[in-house]
Amino acid sequence: MRVQRFFFNTVGIITLFYLSPSPAQEKTIPNNPQLQQQTVNRISLKEVRERANQNDAHAEWLLGNAFMTGDGVPADEREALRWYAAAAAQNLAAAEVALGYLYEQGRGVRRDYGQAVHFYRAAALQGDAIAENNLGSLYERGYGTRRNKAEALRWYLASAQAGNPIGQSNLAAMYFIGKGVRRDHEQAGRWFRAAAEQGIPEAQNLLAVMYYRGDGVMRDYAEAARWARRAAEQGYSFGAADLAYMYEQGRGVPLDYVAAYTWYSMAAAGGEHQSAKRLKVLEHLMPPQQLRAAQGQAAERRQHVGQTAPQEGVSSLSLLPRD
Repeated sequence: MRVQRFFFNTVGIITLFYLSPSPAQEKTIPNNPQLQQQTVNRISLKEVRERANQNDAHAEWLLGNAFMTGDGVPADEREALRWYAAAAAQNLAAAEVALGYLYEQGRGVRRDYGQAVHFYRAAALQGDAIAENNLGSLYERGYGTRRNKAEALRWYLASAQAGNPIGQSNLAAMYFIGKGVRRDHEQAGRWFRAAAEQGIPEAQNLLAVMYYRGDGVMRDYAEAARWARRAAEQGYSFGAADLAYMYEQGRGVPLDYVAAYTWYSMAAAGGEHQSAKRLKVLEHLMPPQQLRAAQGQAAERRQHVGQTAPQEGVSSLSLLPRD
């Protein structure tokens, strides 16, 4: 059995359209030298145990990972917490991030946002981009500390500049709505693009909306369609809805009711409620043969692309007319 590296990574956007951090295996954040330095080669569990029992901080962290994921040992979050705490006592940032996450989520320990702030701050002061973002989110929401927009902005900026796409998305949202900083859609577009280029679907679709409207960027329907498609192909419901709308309108892409129906179906299946209404409109416009073809394409695509449920807040911005 070989022990894998593991650390806690953010998987969504925090500001207003908050998605909590969660564990992720074999994930790295681009352009983050500290996290790259924290990774270790796959080694045997026996060797990890031996090193951990000799107070090797990286080994303690790895053993915590093994217990967190059940990798070669029974999954045990309390035991994971114990080993992470041992590594954190030696100021290992990755372990401090892990402890912050466990306290924030109440996993293996009673939920304690104050402790989450403590451990995220300890890692953030070492330049850990994940911790910087997560600390920013706690300041923004006022969990475990007084709500402080300026501090949230400060830590999102640090995370964004370190290359964390979640921090970039959150910083962009702060600029977009003018939270803790003067509203600046040009800056929002810059940071949404940085996150979008790293594959964050919420950022991709928000960038699509901005290009479609000419909001903070030069209006460009083709560019809007390109970013909406990238989000849609990841199963992001708002991206699918916006791409469908562009096919329905013939903006940025050719007018194509079959493609519009296909993508609206994807969006509706993922929980985007306005898309169901657009489907009914198209069903009245399309000839029976065309409708059958569209339904067949939609069914086939749903087999190959999972759906990401839409979130509330900034990420719910869409091109679709709202009731």
